[in-house]
Amino acid sequence: MIFDWMGYFGDSTIANWDGRKNLEPIGHPVRLHLEYDYSAKAPAPTWQDYFNAWLATDEPAKTTGLVIGRWWHDSPEDNDIDLVLEGIVNARERLPLLKALFVGDFTYDEWEISWIIQGDYAAVLAAYPQLEYLAIRGGSNLSFGAIQHQQLKGLVIQTGGLPVQVVRDVAAANLPALEHLELWLGNDEYGGNSTVDDLQPILSGEQFPSLINLGLRDCEYADALAQAVAKAPILERIKVLDLSLGNMSDAGAEVLFTSEAIRKLEFLDLHHHYMSDGMRDCWATIDLKSDVSGQETADEDGDEEYRYIAVSE
Repeated sequence: MIFDWMGYFGDSTIANWDGRKNLEPIGHPVRLHLEYDYSAKAPAPTWQDYFNAWLATDEPAKTTGLVIGRWWHDSPEDNDIDLVLEGIVNARERLPLLKALFVGDFTYDEWEISWIIQGDYAAVLAAYPQLEYLAIRGGSNLSFGAIQHQQLKGLVIQTGGLPVQVVRDVAAANLPALEHLELWLGNDEYGGNSTVDDLQPILSGEQFPSLINLGLRDCEYADALAQAVAKAPILERIKVLDLSLGNMSDAGAEVLFTSEAIRKLEFLDLHHHYMSDGMRDCWATIDLKSDVSGQETADEDGDEEYRYIAVSE
């Protein structure tokens, strides 16, 4: 479950726009989110009305970060992400300083991550050549096509199931400035149908010459991924490796532990795992800063053992 937003705007205060007045201070990252007032007698504004009203204020010209929360009220039929993305694209001249965009700021008590319907971000990337950070929550209907962007430093896609075509599009992307890549791979039940082979262009080190922080999180095939990562050329360049939120057992953890390349990292994140007590405690015996908190216990049904990722629904 998703409990909060990832905090990609650092220490900046995110200002929630209430639809009625200018924000103070102008220039802070802005969160746009439709609230549904069940006691209101007048029809609630549409997303287009709400977004256009904000564009008519003084904020957009100085806004560097934009967080998009709920863009519909109570009806799933109103959940039209295409209108949201089209509005962002058409507003590019009103948002000359926009460097960070996060679409899908829902927590689990608002909307399950698997229910979020996303769209095609090709036009968004083309419209904002100055964009440095793009974060997306939700994988259903998500697409990019051929990705090419000269300034993007951070790309984060949080899902309970990331479609294989999106994984392949990201793995083939031309992103020379990319420093932080974070993919939540999810499980097959929610559309996460990728395999280790689909990640090989990333693991080979041939893509993303500026990459220093790699996150392949929430992975149902965490053991196989660990075995591939442990000997991957990308380890020669990155400083931080995040394989957290998955279902890793001792089979994957042991391979990572014996890898000399892994021990050269500045930080390894494996929290939420299914390691044994002994394997978990081994990490404290080597000179590597790591997070192996969140030990889970597998469910057993006869001869079958079930291990679960942290976020799928």
